[in-house]
Amino acid sequence: MAKEHRYEATVRWTGAREGITTSYRGYSREYEAAVEGKPALRLTADGAFLGNDALHNPEDLLVISLSGCHLLTYLAECARSGVYVLSYEDEASGTMAWDGETFRFTEVLLRPRVVIAEGSDLALAEELHHRSHDLCFVTRSMNFPVRHEPEVTVGAAEACR
Repeated sequence: MAKEHRYEATVRWTGAREGITTSYRGYSREYEAAVEGKPALRLTADGAFLGNDALHNPEDLLVISLSGCHLLTYLAECARSGVYVLSYEDEASGTMAWDGETFRFTEVLLRPRVVIAEGSDLALAEELHHRSHDLCFVTRSMNFPVRHEPEVTVGAAEACR
């Protein structure tokens, strides 16, 4: 596997059709993000910053990225360790606060709820959350705490959604 990976995206402000930046309140925050070969995303600022609450914003995507990275790392670790995951759901949340100069994320909390198959090692499944937290590429890149409060239970195959 390569030692370096590059990710490229094109971000284009599409709000100009509603007016140019003549004042802070006078322009649309809508924009589009595209990665070659993938569907484009329509985004905006958070509603608190004059965006459209019906669209995703960068803050949403940051929380989603952290949750998704933990999910994918955890599933890989389980597969390598013989822990059979039946379902996984995370109610992730991020906190952004004023630091005296600007807003910044102060923490993200991941709350994965995992059901594993009967016969899988429950203690190992719980430990793999800690290992996954340490291995997650995105988490390791943050300058604020990313906490996790996992809950793992054993269930029957019917638990699959």
